[in-house]
Amino acid sequence: MRLVLDTNTVVSGLVWGGVPGQLIDSAVASTVHLIASLPLLDELQAVLFRKKFAGQFAAQETNAGTLFEGYAALVQLVVPAEIGPVILADPDDDIVVATAVAGDAIVSGDSHLLAIGEYRGIPIITPATAVRRLAV
Repeated sequence: MRLVLDTNTVVSGLVWGGVPGQLIDSAVASTVHLIASLPLLDELQAVLFRKKFAGQFAAQETNAGTLFEGYAALVQLVVPAEIGPVILADPDDDIVVATAVAGDAIVSGDSHLLAIGEYRGIPIITPATAVRRLAV
């Protein structure tokens, strides 16, 4: 299964683990392939370096750079497809959709993405749904 994780899902998995963390662990174990693009990695890097995460990283004895580099090493980079506006309520989410044209599913907790349900036959699912599909 090839998945595009939105930035919030990646941050949640890297910082707190939980269900999104299971998806990242599945990529480490090579049971899922994660797809990303340079714009998504740029966004992830910017978010991880926010001061609000410093305490959490210190508690985990890690840092933003280490987490970012580890994630970047897991993903297959693709060039986002040329698409028109898709997420009118939050156009910044269009990069997730454009990247996902190279994947099998978009994994997100973002209500704007989940509301469209799918794009060009690519389902937009929650992390919990993705984990359930991996178990099948």
